Amino acid sequence: MEIGLIAIGAGLAIGLTAFATGMAQARIGAAAVGAVLEKPESFGTVIILLVIPETLAIFGFTIAILILFTLK
Repeated sequence: MEIGLIAIGAGLAIGLTAFATGMAQARIGAAAVGAVLEKPESFGTVIILLVIPETLAIFGFTIAILILFTLK
């Protein structure tokens, strides 16, 4: 029973953060296309802004690994 709850917790940690990252990148990506069309020199800034939400998924993955490997 305990291992099942640990697995569910790890799955939720990565799944919910990946979902939130996808939602954020969808909105940022839509705005980024318009910004680059109007001002092409802003491409570098737009790429950086698109990558920032990805750290959320990396944090979720890290937490999932910590949950799985800290078994008692």
